[in-house]
Amino acid sequence: MWSDLDSLVEASMQEWKVPGLALAVIQDGEIAVLKGYGVRDTGTGQPVTTDTQFLLCSITKSFTAAGLGLLVDERKLDWDRPVRDLIPEFRLHDPVATERLTLRDLLCHRSGLPRHDWVHQPGDLSGAQMLPLLRHLMPSRELRDAFQYSNLGYMVAGIVAERISGLSWEDFIAERLLKPLGIEEFSFTIEALAAADNAARPHAMVDDECTRAPLWPIRTTAGGGINTSVAELAKWVGFLIDEGRVNGIQLLSPQALREMATPRIHMARSEYAEIGDSHYGHGLFCESYRGDRTLSHSGSWLGWGTLMTVMPSRRAGVVVLTNRAPSAVTSLLTYAALDQISGREPVDWFSRLVPKRRGFIDQQKTDKARREEKRCAGTQPSHALAEYAGIYEHPAYGRIEITSSHLGLAWRWRGLSGPLTHWHYDVFTTPDRPSEFYPDNLALTFLYDREGRIDRVAAPFEPQVPDIVFQRVPEPADAAEEKP
Repeated sequence: MWSDLDSLVEASMQEWKVPGLALAVIQDGEIAVLKGYGVRDTGTGQPVTTDTQFLLCSITKSFTAAGLGLLVDERKLDWDRPVRDLIPEFRLHDPVATERLTLRDLLCHRSGLPRHDWVHQPGDLSGAQMLPLLRHLMPSRELRDAFQYSNLGYMVAGIVAERISGLSWEDFIAERLLKPLGIEEFSFTIEALAAADNAARPHAMVDDECTRAPLWPIRTTAGGGINTSVAELAKWVGFLIDEGRVNGIQLLSPQALREMATPRIHMARSEYAEIGDSHYGHGLFCESYRGDRTLSHSGSWLGWGTLMTVMPSRRAGVVVLTNRAPSAVTSLLTYAALDQISGREPVDWFSRLVPKRRGFIDQQKTDKARREEKRCAGTQPSHALAEYAGIYEHPAYGRIEITSSHLGLAWRWRGLSGPLTHWHYDVFTTPDRPSEFYPDNLALTFLYDREGRIDRVAAPFEPQVPDIVFQRVPEPADAAEEKP
């Protein structure tokens, strides 16, 4: 029955250059397919099995929301309680949002903050260290005005769980959810994944070539840090299908699950007629596929792409885990499996999406050429290179150190470093390192005061976030000269 899906998996992995993939299909509440494909690491050639552990990335958010639901069931928590009541030191830049933001706002990404992912992505700070930084991040919308995905918001939700339960988020999720579900093989750090006997390794795309990527940590653990296998995650899908029951015992109330599955805020409208408008609930995407309601969550990180989907009315679900940077393969296989489960004439998603993949590769070349066209040739920096050297600070993003040598300028920032290449005028760019966790081609623009002294550097870390401006830290000698 599932041989056609088997062939589609193989063809999709070849086309999208996916080294390894793990698949689970649940039909009528029972596992119909549980299989590994390809290799977990191109360096070793070891095969993916159903017990191979993957980084789940943002599928983790569904566990965080359910864990908080357990506390709501116990009347220790309320979805609409202000976060400040639970974490007194919590602050946002906007004082009104600080007082009014609730747990529900965090779980459905409507805090008013854009992603600000480079606050956590270097992986050098814990959640406790990042919490006081939130007050220095500028919002881009009003509270509850729009959906803006936020890993930092889920970090805060994890801290709420810790304050109420008295346990670390990791221990809370393990003891209250994973172990009761019979999930035995799991961990919460990239270091633990690296030490596991049967674990996948991430792979990134460089142009159209797949290459091994480093294991990079997710320190917003409640938003993306669980590692486990497809066999174990299938138990979680079964739990969602069974409306919070484990072996006939109600672990999470149906009401809490309904809260997770209720559309709270509009995300986007699909270009495909088969897929309904996307909304976000509590840790779940709320959508429809060919008329059937679906609950899902995807996940992505350097070298990882994952997707978990549940179709409640048919007691069905699909899990696709890959060790390749996000691709259309996870969605393609999910839709194909759902077509087969529902008995509908299958949509040829492969033929639809292959041209888009190839067009994307061509578009990358075009974008690179256009970027070069915008470069103003023949310009020079306005100052001697040594005058750019110094330490620049931002209260949330930390310190950038610029150094000057006979080789030119270089930068160091929170464990990342590299040379800077003059682009034009007072703009210098970081290297392109697509197989690493690195702010590729980041254009640092140096700014100066009325006297012409370089005193700031602006960095466009994310399209959704205005340039982050780092202020120059006065050197001791400069500070002494300013004294009367």
